[in-house]
Amino acid sequence: MSRLKDYMVPFITRQQIKKIVMSLAKQIDSDYEGQEIVLICPLKGSVLFLADLMRFLTTPVQVDFVHLISKGSIQIVKDITTNIEGKHVLIVEEIIDSGRKLTFLKKRLQASNPKSVKVITFIDKPARREIAVNPDYVGTVVEDRFLIGYGLDSEEVGRNYPDIYILNN
Repeated sequence: MSRLKDYMVPFITRQQIKKIVMSLAKQIDSDYEGQEIVLICPLKGSVLFLADLMRFLTTPVQVDFVHLISKGSIQIVKDITTNIEGKHVLIVEEIIDSGRKLTFLKKRLQASNPKSVKVITFIDKPARREIAVNPDYVGTVVEDRFLIGYGLDSEEVGRNYPDIYILNN
């Protein structure tokens, strides 16, 4: 962190993060009242957001994880094991930028005939879109900036930072 610290500018504090997550959880609880949802967490960055979101949800949930990599084409490293047929599915993203992986994942999940597939993202970065994606729940929208912390990393460093920083380099 010592090298990165010189380039990090505070952006979203842990207190602001908590307020945003609580607000999103209330929206989801309202929309899915009396129903169960399956939360799908793309690894690795979304884990902190997922954990915080689950703490505030009162809606019954199941959780599963998927790991996608993008080396030219998108590949699945770890697929979900939950049967989602006929269930409400919510993809939990920490950030949406290009939309490529999310579009791939959403199409793949829809092939399993869920009742619905929606997307929640803590950060939406529409300036980076390569594919049109419209998340159903958005914590905050940001300009095209490189962010680190709260699941966001720079070469696997910084995911564990409790606040979000702009990384200037």
